[in-house]
Amino acid sequence: MKLTSHEEYGLRCLLQVARHGEHGSATIPEISRSEGISPPYAAKLLRILRRGGFVKAARGKTGGYTLALPSEQIMVGDALAILGGRIYEDGFCARHAGEKLNCVHSADCSMRSLWRTVQEAVDRVVGSITLHDLLCPHGPEDVPNGLRRALTVLNDSSPHRSTV
Repeated sequence: MKLTSHEEYGLRCLLQVARHGEHGSATIPEISRSEGISPPYAAKLLRILRRGGFVKAARGKTGGYTLALPSEQIMVGDALAILGGRIYEDGFCARHAGEKLNCVHSADCSMRSLWRTVQEAVDRVVGSITLHDLLCPHGPEDVPNGLRRALTVLNDSSPHRSTV
């Protein structure tokens, strides 16, 4: 499994906007320079984030992008879903039916169970981390506090517990 460049750079652009604070704004040239991506690509990602309700845009000399919500209210999982989607969602099997109308395994499918379980685990982790968590100082071993909390949630729900 891979994160798409949309998801990775889109989340990084969102973090750049958040770093400017509640009353500050970040411009496309600033964001693209900070992240090492082209201005048109940064603009495309910010447009997706704006349509998703994560950032607001203002024109003019003091314009730029600001968060549409406080960073404590922006869940990483919600932003990733807007930027690229999910690993497993309704319609997954129909999109992977091969040359047939329906998946040959539609009645009894261990693969569907696998992808659904993976998606549930991913949802638990990214659904418990806010943008604010990623901005805050890191704890021991350079792990953001929100991620440490998410891993604890994941470990607590796993039959095979491990320590972080």
